[in-house]
Amino acid sequence: MDITLSQLTDEGSSAYVEESRAFNAAVQATASHPHPDPSTPEGLQAARSQLRSRPPDPRAAEFVARAEGREVPVRVIIPQRGQVRGAYLQIHGGGFYMDAASRSDSRNGLLADAAGVAVVSVDYRLAPEHPWPAAPDDCETAALWLVERAQDLFGTARLTIGGASAGANLAAATLLRLRDRGQLQRFVGAVLEFGAYDLSGQSPSGRAYADEWFIQAYAGHVADRTNPDISPLYGDLRGLPGVLVVVGALDMLLEDSLTMASRLVAAGNEVDLRVYPESRHGFTSSPTKMAAAALRGISSWLATKLDGR
Repeated sequence: MDITLSQLTDEGSSAYVEESRAFNAAVQATASHPHPDPSTPEGLQAARSQLRSRPPDPRAAEFVARAEGREVPVRVIIPQRGQVRGAYLQIHGGGFYMDAASRSDSRNGLLADAAGVAVVSVDYRLAPEHPWPAAPDDCETAALWLVERAQDLFGTARLTIGGASAGANLAAATLLRLRDRGQLQRFVGAVLEFGAYDLSGQSPSGRAYADEWFIQAYAGHVADRTNPDISPLYGDLRGLPGVLVVVGALDMLLEDSLTMASRLVAAGNEVDLRVYPESRHGFTSSPTKMAAAALRGISSWLATKLDGR
């Protein structure tokens, strides 16, 4: 087992920290208006409508991933140049109840070009209309489809997976499902960005967000939320591919990421833990040099894994 704690070493990193502080202060200064209450139908619609529109990437192709009688829509972006190293199954965040694959197009296009990967983004069903296990069922369907079709579609069978926030939870749950069914051999790496790994609220890290509404929306109907398919922190984490854990030092989910990294290492897995200073939840979507440095790190890590290094 191995754990690597990476620190920001880019030239000008102190400037990155100062810029992030200024960005956080600016966001805080404009965050005084109340947020919609998603526990009501009107509030849920308002919360979803507040998501900023992002232009789709014209390269994005829509497919329907099918496996074992299930199907789920996915969006695929391939690199503009060069040979495809492998495929990356991307699972978007949004608290299990917001967002869509198309809103990740711009970032997925950059990742495809930087790492030389075909990015496959899953449009999984959202809570509360579709509570657990709808989302992990959809992610598993897309993963099994990739296992079967990646060679034909992209000329490579080397696979990776990743997600941010709720997407990191689903990526971890998908890895456990694939491992348990003996379908994990082609996955050579996983990227988990600031995930929520304990929806039961029973661990010290999980108690930090135990009263968040998204938990009720997604898994409120489940009596025991320590089920690893809901809270991967409680799973048997042995036999997983190398994992890159990315989180900000100011993230509410920092403790959850640190705990998950520790459990992964204790289970014998290779883990690269990267904690970015002055960075809040979701920071990799921010227009800051710190975010750009983190994204460069993710791209290079994936390329290294896909090249077998």
